[in-house]
Amino acid sequence: MANSASGMAVNDECKLKFLELKTKRNYRFIVFKIDERIQQVTVERFGLPEESYEDFTACLPANECRYAVFDFDFTTDENCQKSKIFFIAWAPDTSRVRSKMLYASSKDRFKRELDGIQVELQATDPSEMSLDIVKGRAI
Repeated sequence: MANSASGMAVNDECKLKFLELKTKRNYRFIVFKIDERIQQVTVERFGLPEESYEDFTACLPANECRYAVFDFDFTTDENCQKSKIFFIAWAPDTSRVRSKMLYASSKDRFKRELDGIQVELQATDPSEMSLDIVKGRAI
């Protein structure tokens, strides 16, 4: 059993799916969940390239914590197409305190496993990760 102070173990599938998102762009987003029974971060869901930011936010549970990565495409003021990979730590106010502590203590270790994250967002309610905020952080 992993020591909660050092963070959870990371399932290999998490790293493989992230690598596919980053290099092959097979996914628009990936949602990760801590499975407390096996003391590991696992892949809960991934979104296809054609799925939108709204599809992504709709799959985050209203009262449970999650980690997620989102491949955000945007156009700069100079009219250049760009993409940035966001890491989102979702910890709604309504989630259990133990769950929030577990996700907070495991976040840095998990993030280090995903090489290539460009922007980090922490959100406790949907307004903190609105599309406008994401666009503002991307540019």
